Amino acid sequence: MTVEPEGLRQFQAHRPRLFALAYRMLGSASEAEDAVQETYLRWDGTDRSVIRSAEAWLTTAVVNLCRTWLVSARARREAYTGPWLPEPVPTARGELGPLETVEEREQVSLALLTVLERLSPVERAVFVLREAFGYAHREIADMLGVTEANSQQIFRRAGQRVRAERTRFDISANQSVALIERFLKAARNGDIEGLERMLAADVVATADGGGVVNAARRPVVGANHVARYLAGLFRWEVPGMLVSLEEINGATALVVRSEGNALLVVGFDTESDRVTALRLIVNPAKLAYLSRVGASADRGSRELGDL
Repeated sequence: MTVEPEGLRQFQAHRPRLFALAYRMLGSASEAEDAVQETYLRWDGTDRSVIRSAEAWLTTAVVNLCRTWLVSARARREAYTGPWLPEPVPTARGELGPLETVEEREQVSLALLTVLERLSPVERAVFVLREAFGYAHREIADMLGVTEANSQQIFRRAGQRVRAERTRFDISANQSVALIERFLKAARNGDIEGLERMLAADVVATADGGGVVNAARRPVVGANHVARYLAGLFRWEVPGMLVSLEEINGATALVVRSEGNALLVVGFDTESDRVTALRLIVNPAKLAYLSRVGASADRGSRELGDL
């Protein structure tokens, strides 16, 4: 059975927004794609003549599906080898919706998605629907089966937890690019002192290898320790390796590829022209989506092979 043309047209019109919502809920591009596909199957099997709003029905379906999946995902992540980080997603072509303001970019940042992992499924749903998509509490209450007052209370509680750990973007994109270029040059040259000058004293480097790729099982803390760790990491070479800067999750990130496959993504948190945190993703399963969608000049990528 296939969806009739009008039903398919309606679903396709909402598909990008459904993916953006599911990704914010799950922190996983591959799982978000699965959630959108499952929502399509449910849409296919529903009597759409009784549906007043396709947007409301599809949003409700995907957000509640993600809530259910988050329960089992939490159990898997508790048994995960080493730190868990979100899957990186390229955003230069609007893959996660418009990111025209600092606030919109923060909503999809690796930093914020990592913090959202600490919320309960319902807290995450309310926060994402309200903060990222601007739904009214009355609408959120209808979607999640809670009262409007409860939705407001959940949002306040979630917002307090997020704000306590939130990292804000405080330098321009051009400043960020310049800082990362200097950082990479120093790392490749083994310039420990140069790296330390670009790192905050309490900088933290977190690596996600998932037990599949060799990576630090615990965060590396402190400018000197992080500088030495990164200098060692960037001595690593593989045939055909290409290093570039790409827009990942709304911010400039360092991406290492070989033969089109992403091998490493490094996301940066910065403050006052210093790097305060780094997130290194090397788990191949986490990089599969990025490898599949590829990179091109019109995605805002910039090769750094000459550095």
